[in-house]
Amino acid sequence: MLITAVEFHGVAVTPRTNWCFLLVRTADGLTGLGECTLANQEAPLAAEAARLAGRVTGADAGARNRLARLLPHAPGGLVAQTVLSAFEGALWDLAGQEAGKPIHALLGGALRPRIPLYANINRGTNPRTSEGFAAAARRALAAGFTAIKLAPFDPIIWEDAADPAWREGYAQGLARIAAVRAAIGSDHALMVDAHWRFSPGGAASLIRDVAEQNLFWLECPVAEANHAEIRRLRSMANDRGMRLAGAESLSGLAAYRPLIEAGCYDVLMPDMKHCGGHEEMRRIAALALTAGVEIAPHNPTGPGCHAHSLHACATLPNLLPLEVQFGETERFFTLCPGAALGFADAAALVPHAPGLGVALDEESAAATPWQAQATPWLDPRLG
Repeated sequence: MLITAVEFHGVAVTPRTNWCFLLVRTADGLTGLGECTLANQEAPLAAEAARLAGRVTGADAGARNRLARLLPHAPGGLVAQTVLSAFEGALWDLAGQEAGKPIHALLGGALRPRIPLYANINRGTNPRTSEGFAAAARRALAAGFTAIKLAPFDPIIWEDAADPAWREGYAQGLARIAAVRAAIGSDHALMVDAHWRFSPGGAASLIRDVAEQNLFWLECPVAEANHAEIRRLRSMANDRGMRLAGAESLSGLAAYRPLIEAGCYDVLMPDMKHCGGHEEMRRIAALALTAGVEIAPHNPTGPGCHAHSLHACATLPNLLPLEVQFGETERFFTLCPGAALGFADAAALVPHAPGLGVALDEESAAATPWQAQATPWLDPRLG
């Protein structure tokens, strides 16, 4: 299978959301799909995809170990690693199509027939008031979900803590959490994503303040590099009955190894779009398994990443529920037709069609090309 083209496709799916895909075409007439969504980075993603195309066009798509090798010290940062992750996924899709087998079969076979899911209601919440979050949570429960996650603290950031508005924003975040807990009751799992918005001291206060809400986990409270403080916060959270989760935007086993060895997190959240693809996610999960760390892949974006995540999750023994965007747009179910991307009773069936099992509807994608956002809907510093 010789690669004849590598194409970037950015798609506007709502006024505030673009999804980005990578298509790898071969001389055999096959097309592999990967997703490279990275909010507000569409132009550099397209440039990096063009650079990659110049390097791999004409190469054998089966030479995955050479073509999609993740080098942590390579330039380009998260943009380059995200395009490479999508490329690696597209090559797996091609390999499965050629073999007539689903990706998970090529990875050694599925450990489970269904993948448990939890609902991320963040982008599907409007208005972003306490009641708006509570209403979104109730919709997720009605759809069969038993675990809900929200990101309630936009737009505060700890460096602005001297601003009087910071305290108001913090209080609003706590009120949103309380409203969602009241909406879903005590029998359902509740997770809170802090998006690195706190200092270590502020995160310690947050853990004390949310303890009464019985969180399943608190996610990304502080900057990822602060290992000593993350370990301390994990101990505080564990003492109050909650897990500490994080590491959603790192790339490669080399970035995850220090977190695992330092005992930073109960739950690691590698993202198929950023971590390096299937091979790196499996390496990360395997090392985490040796330390008793659970894996809950980060997956709040489009159907390409979701489909790849389903294949990966089918093979991971230390799996917690997989994240899925809930309530943002119905195009999640229509933009990449093929194997069913639907879910019921908080679970998705493992795909069994050859390769990834879904393909980008290129006509639909081209009808709504990506749109630059002059004013991102959330704090552009952190998301």
